[in-house]
Amino acid sequence: MKAVKNILVLSMVMIAVLAVTGCNRGGGGGQAASSNTHAFVFKSTGNPYGERQMSGFEAGIKEQGGTAILRAPDLPTAEAQIQMIEQLIAQKVASICIVGNDFDALQPVLTKAMGQGIKIYSLDSSVNPASRLTHVNQADSEKIGVTLVEAANDLAGGSGEIAILSATSQASNQNLWIDYMKKELAKPQYANLNLVKVAYGDDLRDKSVSETEALLLSYPNLKVIIAPTTVGIAAAGKVISDRGLIGKVMITGLGLPSEMAEYITSGACPYMYLWNPIDVGYLGSYVATALTGGKITGAAGDSFSAGRLGNYTITAAPDGGTEVLLGPPFKFEPSNINDWKSVY
Repeated sequence: MKAVKNILVLSMVMIAVLAVTGCNRGGGGGQAASSNTHAFVFKSTGNPYGERQMSGFEAGIKEQGGTAILRAPDLPTAEAQIQMIEQLIAQKVASICIVGNDFDALQPVLTKAMGQGIKIYSLDSSVNPASRLTHVNQADSEKIGVTLVEAANDLAGGSGEIAILSATSQASNQNLWIDYMKKELAKPQYANLNLVKVAYGDDLRDKSVSETEALLLSYPNLKVIIAPTTVGIAAAGKVISDRGLIGKVMITGLGLPSEMAEYITSGACPYMYLWNPIDVGYLGSYVATALTGGKITGAAGDSFSAGRLGNYTITAAPDGGTEVLLGPPFKFEPSNINDWKSVY
């Protein structure tokens, strides 16, 4: 009986030792448990644009033999993202790609992650330069702002009331585009365009619908709504269509072809712009591995290969940090929308 007890005790000790060594696998000192596990944190769940970005990121990471962890909170808040980043720090991932819900609020947790050896960079919606090594941008921010004002001016016939339906008031990419839109509108050639309001639908479908309806109620002479958000432009397209306002109030902005095809065909949205969100995420996956592999540091002038997308060079960003630009925005209109609506 005593021998049996000794064997049981020895077995329990061995199990305990194995458990401890298993928990410590990957080392300490803030180093990642896996040199090829990369996380992507989007703004919120239920966003088709974000789902496509994450699919591109995951495909790129898998293509390189790595593991992708995809996260998105239920609500588009910095607080929710902070909780997820804390969890990823505990998991000791190699890198975190953050689509920021706030430019500054994420800084403490992101700098904490960098202090533990995790490579941090933002994508789509940036965080401040102190919180990141670089940023993956869809297109030149000034070009986006200028292009959308030119579109609004065209659709309004050069005069009248226009409004902007944005995402959240803290979204850095939205705010930067809006700043460039306002600068462009201040030019003499747009003197007859009147920006009556910037509304925020928080990238939530129901709120974006409500904000569109409020704009129509408050400004009965409104001619054009610019929605630089895929959720907002789809919501505005539905409201304009349901209210029988096609041809009276025009919509333009940034939208997904799959969601906007019917509105472009009907004339509710004569044309719009975007880039391929799948490619944005895919480019982000190669930034992750280039950072963790020591090929780049995030400094201006660094260059790397991004698989099927080709070679890229990091450049200075308007906010004082650095960025990687995917390419110029693409125009979707009746002549080409059917070619793209089944793509993304």
